[in-house]
Amino acid sequence: MTVMLFFTLVLYFPAALASIHPITVVGKSFIDTVTQQPFFIKGVDYQPGGSSGAFQSFDPLSDPQVCARDIALFQKMKLNTIRVYNIDSSLNHDACMTMLAAAGIYLVLDVNSPLPDHHLNRYEPWSTYTKEYLNNVFLVVHQFSTYNNTLAFFAGNEIINDEISASKSPVYVKAVVRDIKQYIRSNSPRIIPVGYSAADDLNYRVPLTRFLECATKDSTEAIDFYGVNSYQWCGEQTFYTSGYSVLVDAYINFSRPVFFSEYGCNTVQPRKFGEMRSLYSEDMNRVFSGGLIYEFTQEPNNYGLVRVLPNKNVQLLPDFHQAKRQFAAAAELKPSTGSRRNLRGKVKVNPSPPKCEANYAKIHTTKILPPCPVLDLIHKGVKSKQGTYVQLTDSLLKSPFKVLDVDGKLNGMYKAEVFANEGEGEIEPCADSDDSMCDTLTHDSPSTSQTLGGDKAEQPNLLDAFLQKVNWIFAYLFDAGST
Repeated sequence: MTVMLFFTLVLYFPAALASIHPITVVGKSFIDTVTQQPFFIKGVDYQPGGSSGAFQSFDPLSDPQVCARDIALFQKMKLNTIRVYNIDSSLNHDACMTMLAAAGIYLVLDVNSPLPDHHLNRYEPWSTYTKEYLNNVFLVVHQFSTYNNTLAFFAGNEIINDEISASKSPVYVKAVVRDIKQYIRSNSPRIIPVGYSAADDLNYRVPLTRFLECATKDSTEAIDFYGVNSYQWCGEQTFYTSGYSVLVDAYINFSRPVFFSEYGCNTVQPRKFGEMRSLYSEDMNRVFSGGLIYEFTQEPNNYGLVRVLPNKNVQLLPDFHQAKRQFAAAAELKPSTGSRRNLRGKVKVNPSPPKCEANYAKIHTTKILPPCPVLDLIHKGVKSKQGTYVQLTDSLLKSPFKVLDVDGKLNGMYKAEVFANEGEGEIEPCADSDDSMCDTLTHDSPSTSQTLGGDKAEQPNLLDAFLQKVNWIFAYLFDAGST
């Protein structure tokens, strides 16, 4: 198996991806706000260093060279979404978010981190639901709410995972959801969905979902979507033997989108990801909106698709090729999406969330949520610069890192393929050279008028500024024998 690499750049930006549309929630579906068609998540969880790690001076979306390296591989797998578990809101993420947008990739972002004052204590949530905590949450939301490819925010991840946390935390999770949604209403150019990522525990699967989707005073108390971290499909199984049929039945009456926020059991190696055949078929897509493989980089828990080497080169692992095959097969599926299909004009507004009940099995709840301690921040906003798309200069687009195959060898030749912007027609690949190919390409043609913006979130300095300067983009190529 041969992996071919470019000398400089890393991204394939077809014309269709020059404009990325915000995603919204309509009923049980994520919906493209422009095409009005359902959006199904095909993605990975992305947190180099581990989902429980915290960083100083960098995070997964702050280094353009690392982003350039990895986004090319996301595209090879035909991904449309990544999940990032924690970021540092003091860092600049404009370049990486612009690269992701140009590649047609959305972000689901957790607002918490392991640092003090950056997460809820699941056993004593009242001690951490503070002004300092919410200020840090709002800093994340404030920065990322202006990118059109911010798909959604997670207000929490597996906070409720045992009997004690189920008796203490549910109302505080709900309060954080409310606070984020109210902050977005007051300070964001568009409404961004806010949800929760849950451990797939049979004890809390149904009652927690029902509690988080309900509202008593205001619709902001209800989650907009629900993520499930599920690892029950292991090895060679089916929709029925895996328990997925039971899982679908459990969420069939949930009023909002649900998807796998983590999946990919690793007790059988290499992972085959056979569950994707069900996830993106009619068996499940009438209820589930896709999912995110756990996880992109190899960490001590052994779930990685690639290994990041000490020199920041990347080695592909067997799971990468298995996932790539399954994503390719999923892209070819044309499932019947039932009530999700052709929603244009049929659903004007979201139905109101269900009213909260007095009690829910196995979790302690109340109809009265803790009052927000920082209403002034909700009304005035935090003092922080909001993100914006930037012009991707040559220096940003270059990545010095290489990709190695499973055997650790770098094989093949340097080669580039050239893709034209919309309306430019077919272009022949540039000619070979001894050392590198198409190191720098320019083309004096009219720039595209497309932008990354939607009509609700018009922003300056969008991707069209980049396309005016650089009209040809390189892509990683895998040779014809690559699988």
